[in-house]
Amino acid sequence: MLSDDERKRIVGLFEGLRVTDVNDGMDAVGLQDIGTMPGDIRPLWRDLNAFSHRIYGFAHTVRFLPTNKRAGRMPTDQFRKWVADWYTTLANAPIAADIRELDVIVLDGGEIPDCGFIGSYNSLEWIDAGAVGAVTNGGCRDTDEIIRQKVPVYSRHVRHGIRPGRVEVDGINIPVSVGGVMVRPGDFVAADGDGVVIVPIELVEEVASYAREVQEADKKGRRGFFDHLGMPHDFTVS
Repeated sequence: MLSDDERKRIVGLFEGLRVTDVNDGMDAVGLQDIGTMPGDIRPLWRDLNAFSHRIYGFAHTVRFLPTNKRAGRMPTDQFRKWVADWYTTLANAPIAADIRELDVIVLDGGEIPDCGFIGSYNSLEWIDAGAVGAVTNGGCRDTDEIIRQKVPVYSRHVRHGIRPGRVEVDGINIPVSVGGVMVRPGDFVAADGDGVVIVPIELVEEVASYAREVQEADKKGRRGFFDHLGMPHDFTVS
């Protein structure tokens, strides 16, 4: 397991890199078309001033399965207890106490139709525990508040339903498949407006090194265009 200092060092290698740069780095180590999630897993919101929607961190994975249980009709007070019990016993992940600084919560929601795995409350709980964002092939809900709270969330769907009566946790910090991409706990996650790419942790140094070369060459070329066109330099070319 990487130390906190080592994780911070690795994030520093990727800080400011674009997903396209990282993808080029994956090509350079022989992983063409590996690790890149499909374009329908996309940011819920984008900040074009400071790019604060970007994510760099380490996968904290959870896999969900569709349940074969339902609530049935019951009085409201019983239903309230049933919901609380479900969250406690069947859908209690990720667990905030297990989240490390710089984790990215990666949720495999399969094809469960109407479940919002990420909401305005639990996403803030994860950030408070040290996470930097969340990625899912499922849905998120409370999206107006998530956007206003500026929690970086990448999802395939906007959904309405809660977990009780719909899903159960199958595993925590196990390999999962999200968008057809294998994500192992501790793999590196980079995400921006172009989507999400997963870098196998054993290749992060090589991928980051090549990706940085690509970005610096791009910046140099674009600085020339900025000058020729009379455009003031901004942080994307500095």
